[in-house]
Amino acid sequence: MDLASRYKGVVGFVFGNENSGSSEDSYVERLLDRISNGVLAEDRRTAIAELQSVVAESRAAQLAFGAMGFPVLIGVLKEERDDVEMVRGALETLVSALTPIDHAKGPTNEVQPALMNTDLLSRESESISLLLSLLSEEDFYVRYYTLQILTALLTNSPNRLQEAILSIPRGITRLMDMLMDREVIRNEALLLLTYLTREAEEIQKIVVFEGVFEKVFSIIKEEGGSEGGVVVQDCLELLNNLLRSNSSNQVLLRETIGFDPLISILKLRGSTYSFTQQKTINLLSALETIHLLMMGGSEADPQKDSNKITNKTVLVQKKLLDHLLMLGVESQWAPIAVRCSALRCIGDLIAGNPKNLDALSSKVLGEEQQVEPALNSILRIILRTSSMQEFIAADHVFKSFCEKNMDGQAMLASTLIPQPNSMTHAPLEEDVNMSFGSMLLHGLALSETDGDLETCCRAASVLTHILKDITQCKERVLRIELEAPMPSLGAPELLLHRIVRYLAVAFSMKNKDGKPGYSYVQPIILKLLVTWLADCPSAVQCFLDSRPHLTYLFELVSNTSSTVCVKGLAAVLLGECVIYNKSSESGKDSFTIADAISQKIGLISYFLKFDEMQRSFLFSSVKPALSHKPLTRSTAASVAEIEDVDESVLSDQKTEDHPILESIFDAQFVNLVKSLELNIRENIVDVYSRPTSDVAVVPAEMEQKGGESDEDYIKRLKAFVEKQCSEIQKLLGGNATLAEDLARTGGSGHSQPELRVGSGSDRVQTETLRRDLQEASQRIGMLKAEKAKIESEASMYQNLAGKIESDLKSLSDAYNSLEQNNLHLEKEVKTLKSAGTSTSPHIEAIKAEAREEAQKESETELNDLLVCLGQEQSKVEKLSARLSELGEDVDKLLDGIGDDMGLPEDDEEEED
Repeated sequence: MDLASRYKGVVGFVFGNENSGSSEDSYVERLLDRISNGVLAEDRRTAIAELQSVVAESRAAQLAFGAMGFPVLIGVLKEERDDVEMVRGALETLVSALTPIDHAKGPTNEVQPALMNTDLLSRESESISLLLSLLSEEDFYVRYYTLQILTALLTNSPNRLQEAILSIPRGITRLMDMLMDREVIRNEALLLLTYLTREAEEIQKIVVFEGVFEKVFSIIKEEGGSEGGVVVQDCLELLNNLLRSNSSNQVLLRETIGFDPLISILKLRGSTYSFTQQKTINLLSALETIHLLMMGGSEADPQKDSNKITNKTVLVQKKLLDHLLMLGVESQWAPIAVRCSALRCIGDLIAGNPKNLDALSSKVLGEEQQVEPALNSILRIILRTSSMQEFIAADHVFKSFCEKNMDGQAMLASTLIPQPNSMTHAPLEEDVNMSFGSMLLHGLALSETDGDLETCCRAASVLTHILKDITQCKERVLRIELEAPMPSLGAPELLLHRIVRYLAVAFSMKNKDGKPGYSYVQPIILKLLVTWLADCPSAVQCFLDSRPHLTYLFELVSNTSSTVCVKGLAAVLLGECVIYNKSSESGKDSFTIADAISQKIGLISYFLKFDEMQRSFLFSSVKPALSHKPLTRSTAASVAEIEDVDESVLSDQKTEDHPILESIFDAQFVNLVKSLELNIRENIVDVYSRPTSDVAVVPAEMEQKGGESDEDYIKRLKAFVEKQCSEIQKLLGGNATLAEDLARTGGSGHSQPELRVGSGSDRVQTETLRRDLQEASQRIGMLKAEKAKIESEASMYQNLAGKIESDLKSLSDAYNSLEQNNLHLEKEVKTLKSAGTSTSPHIEAIKAEAREEAQKESETELNDLLVCLGQEQSKVEKLSARLSELGEDVDKLLDGIGDDMGLPEDDEEEED
């Protein structure tokens, strides 16, 4: 074995070889020599007793023993098993060598010899096997000291010891057998098993297989349950190690011995008014076991959900709810830690379980004559308690009750009926006979008289759970009016407006050091308002009915003394006034609010409020609600003595927000704010992408008015289209500016969310442009129809004009031809005139020729005429003869007829 040489190398490196010659080193060396080389047994026993004494008191002796003593004592344990006294002395010396010495404190960076001894001994698997074999010895002290050595090794080197024990056959079985041993050994074995089962899953399986559940509950019963001592605490810690994140072990416990032994621990025995520290720790450990059963197992376990539901159902069947209500609600003399843990268990027990929700809503507490619903009692705790931790735990009950429980929320909201003025301002202690809703409104209104906003803040948190995701409840509560403190102060005030006024009052209050007071009141009230206005246009309208509300929000967002959380939530509230705004009233519509944000805050600064809030501690490190830390011996005492949140620790934290906000701002609310933020960014872009007033295209306006000329009609249509184009250009310019602002805002950090926001903005802009394009297309279609009609009429007129133009052209051509002919003749006349006498012979010849032709024609015509006259003369003669026969005077009849014969001669003269 090279144990000694390895240790000497470490010691020489840390302390130096020059210091090894101290008196303790030489004394330890002499004692080891007597043990290994002594002849007399009594002398060897004396030497080992002295060695144990010096090692237990001196660090230097521990250091020297580690360098030289391990091989000697391991040899004693191997070779002298029959000498019980020597084995007992060797084991006790090993215990002393492995136990840190506190009374001789040195520098904090000094190496601890006990830890070095533990490290060296745990490296030798043979040593672990040897120690486990000693557990079968009959001597009580041999077994007891062996368990102490194993516990010391496990405390400082858990992984090595777990691996060594798993590699040794029946190693865990030997430890389990010690649970049935004498009380002292049993307790040491129990403590050792609690260390072994904290993280070693394989050891957990073996321990459960060995029947640990029956043995643990048997020990708890023997020790007196919650009234027992630290042994009960160790048993419950071992039980919790086995059940934590292990659904199979939970199923095994449920189906073998059941949950009755566990629930019996929560029953208060003896004097219920007496709570010692150990009793408190035992109850907290049992409540932690209940919590682990309601968790159902690890997140990765596919059977977690079904196991959780089954565990909750069985626990309620076993009357667990009654015991929890006794500890958390009725036993106001119980320590705060126990009350808080019981209330958290009530919240976990009813969460997502309809039957358990109904069971709690039907529970009544108190004596026969003063019975009241359990929910009323829990609400009274919220309003009255002086402990912030108890408020958080009781608030968790209402959060779990209202989560996905629409019927329960509606039931609670239906009780919100304002009391008369005398009851509203009565002392808080006189609320015993009030309904749930009246008590809640009493808490909201009480702050008006005593100036204490803490009660209002707590009541606001409960109201937040009632209103969450239920529009009907939001609108119902919206109509509630609270009377003024005195009738002379004015008419009743809406509850929403009263809450906003409390928000302003909280900011104006100062602490003694001059800083804003109630650092948690404003965020909780803002949480209520954000939840109330979410997806509720009527609440937004009611909020905007009072103009100072909007002004105060702008001041809250811009105020440098407000926390990042307050400014961010106020910005979210402003955004809700945009995205859920259905008003068309001037000054209250979404465009007006968005424009006011741009003018008074600036879009860059406004969106930065979101980024700063998301980077804050409350939003960046949100964890599952009310996470539990394992309850161990080292942490149990501090947990049992906790009274409240110490506000003095605020100065040591890196956050400026109150510590309770980490519990109030749960994961659901953080996710709601993140989704609202994305929606706000997109909708503000959408608001800026729309015209300031919607353009209604009325078909009648597109038609031609009576008496309107075609030219005026076309001009009016052209002006309308130009107006539309101008408006589209303005929208495009606004989109470009807004996109630039968003890009600059996103450059400060959180690249991934900003990419998401940018893509959303692009999508909204694309959708807006697409809608505008559709409207423009409709307008263009109507304009095209009007254009086709006008073009048809123009074509008809054009054809008519073409025909007329063709006719005019024909006339023009004929006229031009006549003009040309006229000019040609005139030229010929002029030419003839200029020719003069030189052309007379020719003219005379032409005239003679013409005269001959005319004479020929005259002769021909004369001959024809003579023929006709001859025919007429013969007719006259016949007629004359006939007339003569008839006795008529023919000469008389023929007188005057010949006078007309001169006409042809005149015609001829004219022709000549």
